[in-house]
Amino acid sequence: MPDDTILYVCTTCRAADDAPDGPRGGARLLDALRAELDLRPDAALRIEPVECLSVCKRPCTVAVASADRWTYIYGDLDPVASARTILDGLERYAGTPDGIVPWRERPEAFRKGVVARIPPFPAAKAG
Repeated sequence: MPDDTILYVCTTCRAADDAPDGPRGGARLLDALRAELDLRPDAALRIEPVECLSVCKRPCTVAVASADRWTYIYGDLDPVASARTILDGLERYAGTPDGIVPWRERPEAFRKGVVARIPPFPAAKAG
């Protein structure tokens, strides 16, 4: 993966089965992603926890961003079982020049869980 690929994980997402005083689904997803990433020492991915991605009706939620690529927001992710699927999907994302993975090559969780696709930030115009 490009060194500048960042996976933002909403740590405040609350899964339907979360205990009221237990860890939230988003925090559990973050832990699962970090554990799965440890199994992939060659993956050049930075995982960043964020307080809220404002997709509260579709927990658990992540966003993937990289310079000169489309940014994606995905929801409805299982807090534990999705870690491998997410990282597999990000490998496909990294293998494209613009971040657009052909629909049929996306993991099912990404096809069903896409919340938004945001175009790359335009390069600054010279003088």
